[in-house]
Amino acid sequence: MLWDSADSSRAVDSVAGAPGLAAPDGVTAARAAVRAAVEPLLREAGGARPESVLVGAAGAASAPAAARSLVGALLEDLPVREAAVTSDAVTAHAGALGGRAGVVLAIGTGAVAVGIGADGTYARVDGWGPLLGDDGSGARIGTAGLRAALRAHDGRGPDTVLLDAAVGLFGDLERLPATVGRDGNPARTAATFAPEVARAADAGDAVASTIVRDAAADLAETALAAARRITAGGEPLPAAVTGGLTGLGPALMAPLTAALTGSGLPVRLTSALGDPLDGARLLALDRATPHTSLVVRVRRTTANPSPTPATPPASV
Repeated sequence: MLWDSADSSRAVDSVAGAPGLAAPDGVTAARAAVRAAVEPLLREAGGARPESVLVGAAGAASAPAAARSLVGALLEDLPVREAAVTSDAVTAHAGALGGRAGVVLAIGTGAVAVGIGADGTYARVDGWGPLLGDDGSGARIGTAGLRAALRAHDGRGPDTVLLDAAVGLFGDLERLPATVGRDGNPARTAATFAPEVARAADAGDAVASTIVRDAAADLAETALAAARRITAGGEPLPAAVTGGLTGLGPALMAPLTAALTGSGLPVRLTSALGDPLDGARLLALDRATPHTSLVVRVRRTTANPSPTPATPPASV
């Protein structure tokens, strides 16, 4: 995304993402993805030379050397005066809370909470993937719903409308294991069943209601663990919940909200102010946020060979 600093307008170009900096060839893949997204925008802008580029990359927090390598590569590839890389969780946090300290719980197929304190303390809780973590996530809710459906199908568990819902979405349950694994991402496929579980809970199905309430409790535990690990600076700690799973509605969000607000911790639930791209722009332009120590940032020390643009500087 390219922003014009003069009027905050933004142009958008989307390309396939990269697997993460910690993956084999992660820097190479991220470098190619950024170039593929940014270069068309620069051509459309008449060869504008942005002031800075900031990338929120998966795996940046656990692979700082890779983050530094990507910064160097971006300075080689793009006509920018400054390049910066941070975790995608950090850009999401900055966007959701407008650069303030606090906790952001991101829930979708996976689940992770990121806390950043007023003094820059950083806490990441969960986000360990569907095998080892992501408690309360869409993948977990969907998997629990499918397991309940299969238990009802076998006669090993209580009756539940999830049985018919699973047949309606996936077909013959005898083939369900193959169906869930057919695209190579069983967690993502299982997560597509989470809305069915929420609908069943809304309709009063006892099995589905238990699954969703347990997920809400797990998610609250994740967010509150992050809150306990950071410094609030004496003020109530803002907390925002983002991600596609919020679309499940009151079945999930009502018990989650109750658990967060009734925890006894100085947590103040707030709506997300923006998205990760808003966070990237904020961190590209503002070095005074609590996130600063989490950003690998390098400014060009030699003259940029690219021609000086006629248009105002921008940020990517």
